[in-house]
Amino acid sequence: MEYRRLGKSGLQMSLLSLGSWITFGHQVDDKVSENLMKIAYDHGVNFFDNAEVYADGKSEMVMGKLFKKFKWDRSTYLVSSKVFWGGKLPNQYGLSRKHIIEACNASLKRLQVDYLDLFFCHRPDKNTPVEETVRAMDYLINSGKILYWGTSEWSSQQIMEAYSVARQYHLTPPTMEQPQYNMFHRERFELEYKRLYSEIGMGTTTWSPLASGLLTGKYNQKLKEKTRLGLPEFAWLKEKVLGTDTEEKLSKVKKLIKLSTTLNTSLPVLSLQWVMSNKNVSTVILGASKENQLKENLKAINTFSQYTPEVHDMVEKILDNKPRSSIF
Repeated sequence: MEYRRLGKSGLQMSLLSLGSWITFGHQVDDKVSENLMKIAYDHGVNFFDNAEVYADGKSEMVMGKLFKKFKWDRSTYLVSSKVFWGGKLPNQYGLSRKHIIEACNASLKRLQVDYLDLFFCHRPDKNTPVEETVRAMDYLINSGKILYWGTSEWSSQQIMEAYSVARQYHLTPPTMEQPQYNMFHRERFELEYKRLYSEIGMGTTTWSPLASGLLTGKYNQKLKEKTRLGLPEFAWLKEKVLGTDTEEKLSKVKKLIKLSTTLNTSLPVLSLQWVMSNKNVSTVILGASKENQLKENLKAINTFSQYTPEVHDMVEKILDNKPRSSIF
């Protein structure tokens, strides 16, 4: 496994990590979750991503039971949670001081840990002053309940506002952002966040590296009911991933499959290596529902040295979607 620093912090994160969105407590049973976590840990993965909203808290409960069962040394792994969607009643959602602190305490209980390594503001909250949110996060850090805090899917302007408020009042600033980043979703990561990497040393824990399965080739025929984009409750995700240029994307996927075959690898591995090759990526969060799927994705580390600049250029030629002034 390769390890990278989380931005300018001293925290070392495995380049590939494991997330539980949709899978733990929802799409797979507890035994599969157990096997997935064990496989990941045995391959050097040290970061496990979660959130209060995943399976309405069940995802954290499943992961927490496994932490207790495995009895891993706490210094050998990192675990995160995210706060925003805790419930439907007033004060059960958003980024108010009340919800942030209560959500953190609830996540700690479900995950059965004394502290969270990373705690994310899952989305920006227009109804809460950013100073209130920053102060709440600073309080949790000073209380020893979280070690680092950051944002997820915030704009660069919103991140800089939080950072500036923290500096103004001598509070702990956000350390990382968790954005979607893959071959078909790259403009925000490569353009909008460009200044944040150099100006504030922002780290990134990227999600959806395979575009919710699109970059595996399994959707070239038709959507399967048990796949992520085939689940009725994730119709919004299907629309977001495929959009209006479905045929164009599927055509590119077919070309990428041919290229990966020529390179004696698989499309998922090639797609992961494309993300990994961006030095502004601190870790790539994998989502897996099957053991063989996770094992295949983890191969991206073993063959990463084969992803040369020449291979990257061939991929980019097929994609033909590089944002103007991209730093990648």
